[in-house]
Amino acid sequence: VIFRWWKISLRNELRQSRPGEIKESQEDFLEDSSLHIQIAIVFGAKVLEHVLNLCRGNYDFLERLPVPLLLYIISFLELEDIARLSQVSHRFETICNSNALWENIVENLCDTITPEMKELAQEMGWKRFFFTNRLQLQLQLRRRRQKQDPQKKKVT
Repeated sequence: VIFRWWKISLRNELRQSRPGEIKESQEDFLEDSSLHIQIAIVFGAKVLEHVLNLCRGNYDFLERLPVPLLLYIISFLELEDIARLSQVSHRFETICNSNALWENIVENLCDTITPEMKELAQEMGWKRFFFTNRLQLQLQLRRRRQKQDPQKKKVT
């Protein structure tokens, strides 16, 4: 682990100071609580936790993948597996309940989605849209049309 720092100051006597550097093995770093404190102050607790986990060999590659790639991978899972994955962490709960994922699932599993259905899904949320039975969806679409018809009559 290499920790480098630079002193930045308007004082003339500190302008010429050289960067500082500490090099420690991973084992020594894990025991150096004063360096942990410095890292937490400068970079924050999350960065310190990440570096400590790296040194311990606890690196979760799946947790570090970008969201678009995770959405693509998750879209191949069965619904039960998506439900289980949503319980793994806060990040996966957010992704597994996201409109982006459920829009992808609906588009992959449904034969036709009309623009009117898309509007309804965006209003109510794609996950809720997916789990709503067809009769209820038809009723909601009919209500939307009825609300829009009087507005169209007022415009014309």
